[in-house]
Amino acid sequence: MIAKSMEPFLAGSSVIRAMFEEGKKMAKVYGAENVYDFSVGNPGLHPPKEYRDAINYVNNEMDPHIVHGYMPNAGFESTRTAVAENLNKRFGANFTFENIIMTVGAGSSINVIMKTIFDPGDKQIVFAPYFVEYANWAGNYHAETVVVPPNEANGFEPDPEALKKALDPKVKAVIINNPNNPTGAIYSRETLEQIAAVLKDAEKEYGHPIYIITDEPYRELVYVDKEIVFIPDLYDNTIIAYSWSKSLSIPGDRLGYLAVSPKSDNVEEFMAAATVANRISGDTNAPSMVQLAVERCMDAQVDVPYYKKNAEDLYKIVTDAGFTAIVPQGAFYLWVKSPVADEKELVAAAKEERILMVPGSAFACPGYIRLSFCIANETIRRSAESFAKLGKKFFG
Repeated sequence: MIAKSMEPFLAGSSVIRAMFEEGKKMAKVYGAENVYDFSVGNPGLHPPKEYRDAINYVNNEMDPHIVHGYMPNAGFESTRTAVAENLNKRFGANFTFENIIMTVGAGSSINVIMKTIFDPGDKQIVFAPYFVEYANWAGNYHAETVVVPPNEANGFEPDPEALKKALDPKVKAVIINNPNNPTGAIYSRETLEQIAAVLKDAEKEYGHPIYIITDEPYRELVYVDKEIVFIPDLYDNTIIAYSWSKSLSIPGDRLGYLAVSPKSDNVEEFMAAATVANRISGDTNAPSMVQLAVERCMDAQVDVPYYKKNAEDLYKIVTDAGFTAIVPQGAFYLWVKSPVADEKELVAAAKEERILMVPGSAFACPGYIRLSFCIANETIRRSAESFAKLGKKFFG
């Protein structure tokens, strides 16, 4: 017997993961080289040499008791110091290790934040299209999710006026994902300044903090000359959720952090509560070996130009086939307009051509589909014929 609260999750289990599993089945039938799986954001590049060397050093040269033992629940002080110094160097900030908690990826960071700030009946605001787990995670803490409709007219940047209308005294957090999954958009400084102004006014009116949770696993994956705005510069009550899953191609190693702005409301109390939340989540602490390795290669990155080439190649293939798509500015997703109202028809037709894609309804934005281009460039190029056939089905 399972809890009734789990039944909706079973009914609405991840469309993305379902497509991933479908791809594995199709590969057995048609051969992996003949299936074009654009469903999951699973980095196709190997981790950079600096990271692999750091793992070898930690494993072979450091005291095994330290490498494989417990540490403070917030993580190694040396790793947290390295994170703080890296943020300060890059963004002119003033973090210390006391503002950092090492977590089991960005998802863990967000869960720890939510556990720390939400009481039952509280609310968070998200901007469609959005990563669906945000709502599921909030549900873990009996908080509601308010969805701001997609702002298609402005390239899917958040709409500050729509945010203002969605606010009420129960709102405790607003999630911003920049660069964005699934659209690939990078939000402008003007938009983020307007959001900060709206939230500052609301904080004064309601008499309590409203946190911006800025989810930044794609922060280093940028393909255009556009600034990634450091939101703590604009808004004091900002909490960064970060993961090295994408920037180092280590999603399975599960390492991230949360960083609370030193200017945030009651920051010491928040950090004390968040450290406890990190422990009672069941994680106890983030993976020790990975912490010790990452602190030795903070500036390492995957081959970003490789992903940029993938983005350009896939965009050309898709648009040459007749589809309309948004040029990816960051992350590693192509956001494509469906030629039919129900984009699931497009998804089904694509499967007939051995193309796997994710419907926009999985991100609260029907009428679009998402293609992940963090795969082998050869796979993208081989998919051109299948996309051309798919285009003919809809455009003649």
